[in-house]
Amino acid sequence: MTDETITARTIADRHLDQVVAHDPLEAAWLGLHPGDDRQPDLSPEGFESLADIARRTLTALDAVPTSEDPTDRSCARLLRERLTAELAMHDSGENFRQLRNISAHVHHVRDIFTFMPTATNDDWAAVAGRLRNLPTALDGYRATLTEGISRRLLAAPRQAAAVIDQLTAWTGEDTGSAGWFADFVSPGPERLRGDLDAAALRATAAVADFRDWLRDTYAPATADTPDAVGRERYRLAVRHHTGADVDLDEAYAWAWDEFHRTAAEMRAEAERVLPGAGALAAMRHLEEHGHAVKGEEAIRDWLQSVMDRAITALDGTHFDISGPLRRVESRIAPAGSAASPYYSGPSLDFSRPGRTYFPTLGRESFPTWQLVSVWYHEGVPGHHLQLAQWVALADRLSRYQTTLGMVSANTEGWALYAERLMDDLGFLTDPAHRLGFLDEQMLRTIRVIIDIGMHLGLAIPADAGFHPGERWTPELATEFMATYNGSPAELRDSEIVRYLGWPGQAIGYKLGERAWLRGRDAARSRQGAAFDLKTWHMKALALGSLGLDDLVDQLATL
Repeated sequence: MTDETITARTIADRHLDQVVAHDPLEAAWLGLHPGDDRQPDLSPEGFESLADIARRTLTALDAVPTSEDPTDRSCARLLRERLTAELAMHDSGENFRQLRNISAHVHHVRDIFTFMPTATNDDWAAVAGRLRNLPTALDGYRATLTEGISRRLLAAPRQAAAVIDQLTAWTGEDTGSAGWFADFVSPGPERLRGDLDAAALRATAAVADFRDWLRDTYAPATADTPDAVGRERYRLAVRHHTGADVDLDEAYAWAWDEFHRTAAEMRAEAERVLPGAGALAAMRHLEEHGHAVKGEEAIRDWLQSVMDRAITALDGTHFDISGPLRRVESRIAPAGSAASPYYSGPSLDFSRPGRTYFPTLGRESFPTWQLVSVWYHEGVPGHHLQLAQWVALADRLSRYQTTLGMVSANTEGWALYAERLMDDLGFLTDPAHRLGFLDEQMLRTIRVIIDIGMHLGLAIPADAGFHPGERWTPELATEFMATYNGSPAELRDSEIVRYLGWPGQAIGYKLGERAWLRGRDAARSRQGAAFDLKTWHMKALALGSLGLDDLVDQLATL
């Protein structure tokens, strides 16, 4: 490659190649390096190697002149911002205390299997090898957390307790089963049965051993660690999750305005569900007496039908949904997952499609009043439509911009915007489904209030109508959610643990939605009668990843 051909985009994609060569989780997610049986290196040395890759990429980027190509400039800005934010988190020692109930390093040793192909004997041989390598990955992460103990960089006790419970579910000890790994390899070929079963048993034993170490050694060391992280750590985390320097006090005040507005809408909609009862009673009524689907297979199929109908209704009218974008799979989340539904994007070649995951949490009956809006968020037109479209454009933009460079608040903001869009388009006219949509909006608004409030120790406003003047605690946050959100208790409890263990991530939904709405409104105001929503949507989905610092301005020009 000559100097003349080096651009921000080539540097970004070279960075991606270096990351996936080091990190098999990223490679598996992108569908690269088939046959690789490595596990992520979760040792202190492994995290430092990733940081060195980021530092070298920033040095290379510094040497490239500013391009006249706006797409290349956008890539350069994203790459610089993302790597700077990642290094700030790394240099502050966050990896030494990163233990939480969702999307943590410890979950990667299991998540990686869900990205692997299992069509051939060679695929299953790689699965067996990766299972055999799982104990080494957990040993590496034990070394990282042990270093965190010595540096007094520790997770809080409730995070350790949550992960201990999750790992017990992985092993199957809570139900008397053989565990997740044994279930995962059960469809494997008979000729590899011995290797697969032995490897699954080895992996399960390693998880149990790591769980016991967390319980007996790590958890006691966390006893005096506070849940709240404070303003400085929170500021770093918010930059990492939003790609912006957020005015936290303004966001907190704005979220209270959203809270009061949404509460009024919920009261009005609840009158259509159960007149005179109020919002919370109406939601409890729907939870107990509303439409429900019974059985795991039935709810998986029902959620698939929600996405399939959305694709049919939206294609050609409000979006162009063609080719591999039309394929998205509904799946049941594995035992030991957090309580929230989630989406996993497709591989770069679409050989693995986008997938939504629904945690059943041991239940057999599933009320649907919230789920229509939630699956517009997770599937279509939410996460799947945006992230699969990015993958389809990876060669035109850069693979980095559409995968590793993802900004959480952008993607979560789009998915929440997608829920609101479906309401605006008339897809949520059923009172139960619309109350579910409003309740999901309330949940995301509550997230902003209590995530910022708990970590910064803010006071509850005098006009809040809830413990005025008191400062946020996890106990108050739990009561607040129980008073104003209709989610089941196990989901509410899981959410509080999530916010405390993953500071700054949960505020990106509403702040991201605000950015998407402001950008759309600015484009509509600029174009007037010429504004076409479908055209704007497709141009917006072709931008690739942007932080909130840039998103509104870019959307306004479309």
